[in-house]
Amino acid sequence: MAHVESIHLASQPGEATKVVDEVNAEPGYGLAGDRVGNRARAKSRTVAPHQQVTLIETEALEALRRDCDIELAPGDSRRNICTRDVALNHLVGREFRVGAATLRGIELCEPCSGLERMSGKPGVREALIHRGGLRAQVVTEGLIRRGDTIEVGAATRE
Repeated sequence: MAHVESIHLASQPGEATKVVDEVNAEPGYGLAGDRVGNRARAKSRTVAPHQQVTLIETEALEALRRDCDIELAPGDSRRNICTRDVALNHLVGREFRVGAATLRGIELCEPCSGLERMSGKPGVREALIHRGGLRAQVVTEGLIRRGDTIEVGAATRE
């Protein structure tokens, strides 16, 4: 069953992520206490849909270790939610429930040079191309907890 393996937040840009057991997803801001929403609130503005939440598959991190001999901890991926048993690439343009929140997949979260720099793992950027996760928008507010199920709905139109 598709579920949340772990949740990771960093309150400030460039700061190491911290594992949390639960977080509230907030439309227009992302995850409560995360750097993206914190900056937006400080400037009295909302967050672009593609910047609200990021997810990555545990299986992608396991493949990275197995196929490329690169060990990357879930929090070091700089993604907010680490999942298991869900094909995130297939969720672009679709709504899905994560715990009590509804998210909409916006686009793939391709790795950038910042990930390689911050993780200190040479080659991680290239190794995660097309499997670096998903950028998502918060559609409805709700609590997300470690272990919560992920339920995929119908495709949506932009």
